[in-house]
Amino acid sequence: MGGSGEGDANVILYGLGSCDTCRKAAKELAAQGISVTRVDVRAEPLSADQIFRFLDAFGDALINRKSTTWRGLSDAERATAPAELLAAHPALMKRPVISGPGGLTLGWGPDAQAAHLGS
Repeated sequence: MGGSGEGDANVILYGLGSCDTCRKAAKELAAQGISVTRVDVRAEPLSADQIFRFLDAFGDALINRKSTTWRGLSDAERATAPAELLAAHPALMKRPVISGPGGLTLGWGPDAQAAHLGS
């Protein structure tokens, strides 16, 4: 899907610098000649437009309810709208979110790998 040949694809990987899955995805993409722009959502918080784009694509799956950040929230905070939660707590985003010629994907499972690596 997309480019005219190997090595011409570019993707943006949204995640955390400390996330092992994000590092693994970036490494595997780069190994296939794909240019990866990494965005650490703690250092560069998502814009409201990006948050809504990701929520439109993934819904509630975008919120990582298994994270340490989620466990640290009060019940009142957990009841907050997902967009507000992600704006206030970027680490709540399930990751990585990858945007590229293969579309917009969440996580680094077989579907995301197939979309971006073509395998």
